[in-house]
Amino acid sequence: MDRAGLILLATLAVTLLGPCAHITDASYIHKAPNNLPVKESEKTESYMTSLCSPAAALPASSVHALRPADIAVVSTMGIPHSHGSLLEQAEDLALSFSNRQARETDRDWGLVLLFVPVDSVCACSQQARTQVESAVKEVEVALEVLLKKLHHSLVHVVVWSGLSDVPSHQDRSCLCMEEKAKQRLQRAVSTRALQESLDSVLRRQRRLSEREDFAVLLHASPVVTDPESFSSDTIQLILQLWTNLLQPMTGQTEVKDNDINSISCPTDEQPFLRTQLNSPSPHQERSSTNSREASPLIDPIMGSELPCTDRSPSPTVPTSVHELQPGDIKVVAALGDSLTAANGVGAKDPNNLLLVMNEYRGLSWSIGGDHNLTTVTTLPNILKEFNPLLTGFSTGIGNEDSPKAFLNQAVPGATSSDMTTQARVLIDKMKNDSRVDFQNDWKLITMFIGGNDLCDFCTDSVYFSANNVVGRIREALDILHREVPRALVNLAELLHIVPLRQLHQDKSINCPTWFVNIVCPCVVKPNEGSRELQSLQDMNRAYQSKMRELVDTGRYDTHDNFTVVLQPFLREVYLPLLEDGRPDRSFFSPDCFHLSEKAHRLMASGIWNNMVEPVGNKTFSQDFSAGVPLQCPSKTIPFLRTAHNSNYTYQGPPPSPPPITNWGSDFSCVNTAPSETVPTSVHRLKPGDIKVVAAVGDSLTAAFGAKAKNLLQLRTENRGVAWSIGGDETLQTVTTLPNILKKFNPNIQGMSKGDGKGQTGFNLAVSGAKISGIPGQIKNLIDAMKKNSAVDFQNDWKLVTLFIGGNDLCQYCNDRATLSPKNYSSHMMASLDLLYNEVPRVMVNVLGILEIIGLRRVKRDSLGCNLLQKNVCPCFIQPGEDSMELSEIKRINRELQTETENLIHSGRYDSREDFTVVLQPFFKNSVVPVNTEGKPDNTYFSVDCFHFSARGHADMAVALWNNMLEPVGQKQTYNNFTNDRNSIKCPTEEQPYIFTNINSLPAVPTTTTTTTTTTIQTPSTSTPLNPTCSDNVPVWAAAGLAVTGLLIGWGLTWVLLSCKEKRNRRKVKMVEEREMKGTGF
Repeated sequence: MDRAGLILLATLAVTLLGPCAHITDASYIHKAPNNLPVKESEKTESYMTSLCSPAAALPASSVHALRPADIAVVSTMGIPHSHGSLLEQAEDLALSFSNRQARETDRDWGLVLLFVPVDSVCACSQQARTQVESAVKEVEVALEVLLKKLHHSLVHVVVWSGLSDVPSHQDRSCLCMEEKAKQRLQRAVSTRALQESLDSVLRRQRRLSEREDFAVLLHASPVVTDPESFSSDTIQLILQLWTNLLQPMTGQTEVKDNDINSISCPTDEQPFLRTQLNSPSPHQERSSTNSREASPLIDPIMGSELPCTDRSPSPTVPTSVHELQPGDIKVVAALGDSLTAANGVGAKDPNNLLLVMNEYRGLSWSIGGDHNLTTVTTLPNILKEFNPLLTGFSTGIGNEDSPKAFLNQAVPGATSSDMTTQARVLIDKMKNDSRVDFQNDWKLITMFIGGNDLCDFCTDSVYFSANNVVGRIREALDILHREVPRALVNLAELLHIVPLRQLHQDKSINCPTWFVNIVCPCVVKPNEGSRELQSLQDMNRAYQSKMRELVDTGRYDTHDNFTVVLQPFLREVYLPLLEDGRPDRSFFSPDCFHLSEKAHRLMASGIWNNMVEPVGNKTFSQDFSAGVPLQCPSKTIPFLRTAHNSNYTYQGPPPSPPPITNWGSDFSCVNTAPSETVPTSVHRLKPGDIKVVAAVGDSLTAAFGAKAKNLLQLRTENRGVAWSIGGDETLQTVTTLPNILKKFNPNIQGMSKGDGKGQTGFNLAVSGAKISGIPGQIKNLIDAMKKNSAVDFQNDWKLVTLFIGGNDLCQYCNDRATLSPKNYSSHMMASLDLLYNEVPRVMVNVLGILEIIGLRRVKRDSLGCNLLQKNVCPCFIQPGEDSMELSEIKRINRELQTETENLIHSGRYDSREDFTVVLQPFFKNSVVPVNTEGKPDNTYFSVDCFHFSARGHADMAVALWNNMLEPVGQKQTYNNFTNDRNSIKCPTEEQPYIFTNINSLPAVPTTTTTTTTTTIQTPSTSTPLNPTCSDNVPVWAAAGLAVTGLLIGWGLTWVLLSCKEKRNRRKVKMVEEREMKGTGF
């Protein structure tokens, strides 16, 4: 994280906690006699004090009666990159406290926040115990030092999960954590293991809380953050820490993403900071509530009765999949995620989260083969009643590579993108195992996937869109269709996952919601009635719908020895309830997310019943409370039902959309009025206030060949359709940024029109330009604006868009010294300095250089593509795959992006009220749009397969506009090219301004004095930055949590810097796999 990131974090802390908070990067802060926080040995900085309440009249005599206002010192330990071990930090802290008390008073109370990062623990079964014991021992030793040397101190121990998304083991010993698909579940289990171990140790060490002037308390639940969501999770972390400090550990309120609307305050009934003596023990609470928990996870009866009397196979081996009887199945196999790997299914202890790591594959609903149907209900055990020689099923406990897994190739944490790999591994195993006659045996393959995609969809709505997820499922099914003979594939429709949220809304069930927040954040975190929850519902249904559409195309019924049948038994799921109306936890494993054997039994029954039900008339809802009795094949049609033997007519692919005649957009915004008076601050700038548009750059801004149909037209600059500055026609037919702005101000000046330079306006872009030419373009722009009589240079608000760097990158290998990232940054700085020093009232959009690697995939069998593409961008197009040259140019691409980010976020251009530079990052992770066949969509590119066509310019314009209406820190960092006419975002009454670095910050708190809750206005550009303060929030809250926020920022800074390269590599790989559909998402 750069300096701007730290400033943002500190400002967030001040904004949430009051303007009297003093931000410092010291390891601890204390209050001066006037009760304002100051940095050790530094002069206090003066702030408004309206939010601060006076200190307690009488100092606390006991740590168990300690009020927030009694705290004079706040310190942290365990933050990453802190100097020394926890023991050394404890020694240093004790010395600092001792020196301070000697200078001032020994009655000052101190608060120590001791963070225990989960990322130091490996979750591999053979390593977890040692790692956890080591971490706990280190905490014990540090606490012993604090106990001996500190007085008047309260120590809160916090288990912290989410410092990084990769393990910190430099010796590479944590091999299981290298498997990306399993990392999330393993991190959750590691968190639980560390939390429980610390809890056990601290409960035994009673002397840590026996003194009246010293106490230790472990927060009842870990603090969980997502390293990918810096801004939102930092706010959440600060609020969660504050809540944990004040509230009783019993029934502790969990802070969710959208819960920043309130800050809890001490009450008359609960005025103290919490200790073990003045609040119930979490362990005691668990013991007292065990009697109220749901029924045990293990049901003594897990078998089923099969009423079928005719269990014989066909008289001869059938040659058609549509004449396949259950007894004809010789081989079973399965692909999927943890629900097929059966994580936690056999767990006997409902409170032992570590058991969720066990893969009870022998109990898996679709592929398990432990025991027989009388004791274990699984699909293979049902089929074994028809064919005792069935093979392929999994047994026992183990991962996908264990011999017992056999053809159960499901991997915990897998998403749709893993299905092709699993399919190929499965095919290899079937071909090479002597138990399988690959050519002649009839095979039943069950695929169940999509849950983890849904768990992640809120992190990347494009990559995890329904089209893309089902597109990846299609690729895997295509492989099976192409390579596997004699197979019936069950595609289990994704379950309706939203009802599972009920388990985490009833706190009496004691479900570990924090655990599921790690495993499946997008499902559990949204609040009831929120837009995020509605998006989850819509996406869940979209996944289901697209799966049905895929099978309904009939693409897998091209020959008689293969078919795919959609089994919809989980489309509607009703959560089983107890007699008292609470969710029945016995259907779930200890994490209240994965399913127990009781549920697997019903799923096995459900898919079996679907298999013998005709297509078009299959059961699509399950009430687990009612049970699912097994059905039998029809006596008249004894086959496993397919579309063909069900006389089902496929719906076919959806009709083709009408031909597109233009690349315009529809406009639905209603708040289009300018400000009542011309704003004096760029941070209060509405779209309608912009009077002048301008642009500098290269051929992409000059619209080189945007409308070209052949090579002769390629060199024409179609500036009227240029994405950031073109003004041809209207928005209904040509989508450009100025045409959008004309909806807010029809008299906007500066746009370019037509072809060539006849009506270039303030489009100063030059085809072939590099960054070194931008200062010259800006000088020409300034002169042009000053000379234009239609422009009031001093008073008109101007919007300048700068997009450059493609030619620097494409030619880098020919002149590394001149085109280095440092020189790029220097020229960028010189360009922005010119605007900053000479142009009043201006907002500058800077686009980071696009990620060019995807353009290597754009191919077309034409002279323009085959010849010109390599010449236009030789350094990116010509290197071979996996070559050192390609690796180097990809690294330079990222460095150019980073140099731009660092410059803009440095604060260099934040001193003027009428000037700002905003990075618009939609091209940071560039995605090549693809057509319905999964190939790059050439209609987005000109005849040289490099420059964008008019269609590409239209989507660039929408992406830029939408970035402008997204807060800094929450801007979309990839292009979503869909040509959806309805994708233009609108300003709102609450957020009417174009977002800048300043107005993207949360508004300052406003409070009421009649309650114990301080209400926070969510980020809003319409709220004045003037606080109204309440004395309900004490000075300690401002000081303590402000420094907490900064120290969290310190830790996250280290994490983000150390993981940046690895995360970039992961994003590059993920982006290369993305599929973008031109028909919309």
